[in-house]
Amino acid sequence: MNGADVTRTAPTDRSCATAAVIGPAHKHKLPLPALLALATAVFVTSLTETLPAGLLPAMSRDLGVGESATGQTVTVYAIGTALTAIPLTAATAGWRRKRLLMTAMAGFGVANTVTAVSTDFPLTMAARFGAGVAAGLAWALLAGYARRLAPAHLQGRAIAIAMAGIPVALSLGVPAGTFLGKAVNWQTAFLSMTVLTVALLGWIAAAVPDQPGVRQETRPPILRALRVPGVPPVLFVTLVFVLAHTVLYTFVATFLDGVGMGNSTDLVLLVFGAASLASVWIVGVLINRHLRALTVAAALLVAVAAAVLALLSDSPALVYAAVTLWGLGWGGVPTLLQTAAGDAGGESADAAQAMLVTLWNVAMAGGGIAGGILLDLAGSGSFPRTVLLLLIPVLAVVVAARSHGFPARRTARAS
Repeated sequence: MNGADVTRTAPTDRSCATAAVIGPAHKHKLPLPALLALATAVFVTSLTETLPAGLLPAMSRDLGVGESATGQTVTVYAIGTALTAIPLTAATAGWRRKRLLMTAMAGFGVANTVTAVSTDFPLTMAARFGAGVAAGLAWALLAGYARRLAPAHLQGRAIAIAMAGIPVALSLGVPAGTFLGKAVNWQTAFLSMTVLTVALLGWIAAAVPDQPGVRQETRPPILRALRVPGVPPVLFVTLVFVLAHTVLYTFVATFLDGVGMGNSTDLVLLVFGAASLASVWIVGVLINRHLRALTVAAALLVAVAAAVLALLSDSPALVYAAVTLWGLGWGGVPTLLQTAAGDAGGESADAAQAMLVTLWNVAMAGGGIAGGILLDLAGSGSFPRTVLLLLIPVLAVVVAARSHGFPARRTARAS
């Protein structure tokens, strides 16, 4: 997942650059065509990561390996992002933003094309790693790009629009890709991603305003962000919250099978996705004034959902209710954490958000590994209990970080 633009100029330059892009006629409006293009880019990155999950049997058969090995195509993507987000972000900080975004999206096009035509498992894994590298560049850019294209009082809403690509990918993209893979073949599903990426490149070229990079002499050292008071709490919450979510989401089909709802996995995920989309809308409306309250509410909703799944999963109606609460809590989390990182980081916001991208993907990879260990040792019923335990320190840190990280009063920063 996901971070933000890791290039910032001095405060005066940022304000001037933003004003120049927005212009006096649009200083109170959101640039929707540009933001929707960024949302589509987020959709491409999210769907590219998760698409193999619905295509594992056919992919494993054609590649000549087991499903467990094919499942590592998701893990290697997250590893590619985690290993390269910070160094590549630093190396490309001086690039103009549109050039960098189009380079990253072109990387997805190449990686998905190679994945579609490959009949060799090592080559497929290399292509998936390359897609993860492209994601590291994109995630470290997209939220901040959206932020910089909006007037200060609408920056949270701009990030929410851009991040809407995540729940759309999970709720609609993965089922659609799975259907396409079954109706035609899995290669067509990946090639369709290439076609979408090519169209997106044209959209970005036509509709997304450019933004400058940052000069080498104005860049603060990336590790300086860890000394900014609000940054460590946001990074901790990111790591543990995403880990908690991923432990359950990665093995949700296994959990549902264990409670006798294995045949309803698609419908359950659709409910989760719809609730996540509602969460994105709610966060977009309220984030500029209520970031702290929304973050607390998100953790509480997911915790309540986990408690219901842990104690009352023998009732299908309550499982659906819990999944609805889970989606309502989780859908806006990317927007909340990326906005919190940008606010807390100040002049080191770019570095903070690059670290957020890295920790997000470390948590995704770690969640898959931890979930597999829990499944072997304690069974699928341990997943919601683990989520609940992990969310206790998340809530404690958010509540404690009242002055820095998740302040009671948020002041929007100029991008």
